Amino acid sequence: MSNAIIEGAIIGRLDLDPRIPDAQEIAVEAEGDGVTLRGTVGSFAQRRAAVQDAHKADGVVDVFDEIKVRLMDEYMREDAEIRGAALQSLMWDVEVPAESIEVSVEDGWVTLKGDVYFQFQSDNAFEDVASLIGVAGVTNQITVTEPL
Repeated sequence: MSNAIIEGAIIGRLDLDPRIPDAQEIAVEAEGDGVTLRGTVGSFAQRRAAVQDAHKADGVVDVFDEIKVRLMDEYMREDAEIRGAALQSLMWDVEVPAESIEVSVEDGWVTLKGDVYFQFQSDNAFEDVASLIGVAGVTNQITVTEPL
């Protein structure tokens, strides 16, 4: 499959994705079975949606995410407010041991730390905070350990 066909397929997916209001701000470059995404979006959720769309295109094996997040004024939140929302979201998820996870936020970037027994718990914690308003990015440093 040619690079141009892959690029066109991804651009089409981005244009049709309602989660990405300004898809034209994302540049797509295919090189073999790898694709690089560049540009700026208004939220971390939009960035994740673009990467998911690229992964779904035929012929794509690797997606290199170079998209930047620039939060617009209506989506900006104080770090303490984001941390509170993240902690609440983790507590609401019955599959996540919220008491085992530390949350810190700096300039909208959330860092998760702690220990859980299963990978799905770490994945769920990431998902719980990734879509919160005001989040510019997430670093998941949660460790999966053996149950005693």
